[in-house]
Amino acid sequence: MPSSPTVADPHIPEPGDADLSTHRLALRVVTMPKETNQYGTIFGGVILSYIDQAGFVQARRHACLRWVTVAIDRVEFKQPVQLGDVVDFYARTVRTGRTSVTVEVDVFAERYASAQRVPVTSATLVMVAVDEHGRSIPFASAPSSSPNEVA
Repeated sequence: MPSSPTVADPHIPEPGDADLSTHRLALRVVTMPKETNQYGTIFGGVILSYIDQAGFVQARRHACLRWVTVAIDRVEFKQPVQLGDVVDFYARTVRTGRTSVTVEVDVFAERYASAQRVPVTSATLVMVAVDEHGRSIPFASAPSSSPNEVA
């Protein structure tokens, strides 16, 4: 039986979710009419754009540099996102290189009408630190771990 909706700590997964204990909330958005297609669901490209932003937020936790997306792994939508849903983008670093970080982003939607939480998709991104000319530059920072910091 579903429980009544409550305000949850965005850094701790709710029971029944995928294991997000190593993920942190990177972005939370409310879907709006301008983002919908003729079926009343959100365009996939809108979700991809938010995934890209969440990847940037996670990469920036490593260093305050210019970060660009070099690659996004396969994205398969499990559930549609509907108008009015609150969508959470959880991110974690899965690999660091000399000039890049690989970030995993998991996406969940909270339904507007029922507050039911459903998995939407996940993606893996490679983010590279670059200088003002677009050349990759090294960084040497572990991600910030403060749950209250703002990226």
